[in-house]
This record gives sequence, structure tokens and C-alpha cells, in this order.
Amino acid sequence: QVHLVESGGGLVQSGGSLRLSCAASERTTSTYYMGWFRQAPGKERDFVGQINWNNDNTYYEEPVKGRFTISKNVAADTVYLHMNRLKPEDTAVYYCAARHPLKSRYEYWGQGTQVTVSS
Repeated sequence: QVHLVESGGGLVQSGGSLRLSCAASERTTSTYYMGWFRQAPGKERDFVGQINWNNDNTYYEEPVKGRFTISKNVAADTVYLHMNRLKPEDTAVYYCAARHPLKSRYEYWGQGTQVTVSS
């Protein structure tokens, strides 16, 4: 069973930065794709990006490309979402998730952490 716990959310002004952390159970970050999602009030949960299980290759959705960076510390089994130049539209609950390489869907989820960007 994979357990994920996010932390690092909070209130930040527009243009500011935050770093979210996702602590995973043992060996998760080296055996699963690790993704970040977000859900704004009244909206569906959207994919933000992911980092590969077997290397540091990353993928980002267009709204965050160039502003957000995903990294991981395999030894610490932790994944990070570095968020820069934040905008009010980035306000959402951010979720960390894990997907087995042979699966097509993310199947393990954290509880989420709130990020609020004030204008």
C-alpha cells in the first residue's frame, strides 16, 4: 500500500513562491510515476505534471509550464512541487498522486494541501 502526505501549502501573494512536499512510503518515488494535481473551488481536479519513476524526466501542463518544477529525493522518498510566479488562478487544493508504470491511472492519493494566492 502506498501512502502519500502533502505539506507546504499556505497563503502567498501573487508573484510569490511556494514549495509543496509529498512524503511517500518506502521506495514509492523510485517505482511509481509521481504526479501533482490541483482542484480549484467548484472545478474538476486537473493534472499539473509528473516526474518519471526511473529518471528525473518531467512533464507539465501548459498553465504551469515555465513556472512550476517537480523534483524528487529518492533517498527521502519525497517529491516536491516548486511553484514560482504564482497567480490567483493557481489557488486550489494540491494533491500528490502515484501511478504504477504498468497502470494508466493514478491510483494512490494524498489528502491534499491548500494553496491560496492573493491578488
